[in-house]
Amino acid sequence: MAKSVLIVDDAVFMRMKLKDILEKNGYEVAGEAQNGQEAFEKYQATKPDLVTMDITMPEVDGLEALKMIKASDANAKVVMCSAMGQQGMVMDAIRAGAVDFIVKPFDTERVIQAIDKALS
Repeated sequence: MAKSVLIVDDAVFMRMKLKDILEKNGYEVAGEAQNGQEAFEKYQATKPDLVTMDITMPEVDGLEALKMIKASDANAKVVMCSAMGQQGMVMDAIRAGAVDFIVKPFDTERVIQAIDKALS
């Protein structure tokens, strides 16, 4: 059975790119969200195996959404997605329970490596 992933990013293009990478590599996309609040609600509804979480989003950012998801499910696996130059936020996310991070623009091999590692 394919592992399910919830994709969270405020940019439609980034969600499409990640969805394409994941589906071509045998993952099932459980859903998509464009902000942290929606991510939390979709996580509760779909209980995916993993979440890819953008850091910078409107309303509720990725760091806050990560904390909300981890508070509701300590075993949640979240891989953060960041632009270059967000190392401080990435470290905060790792401390808050993120299992790994991937940098934009996405490199297919790195995305799959991070997700495979997080799910193993």
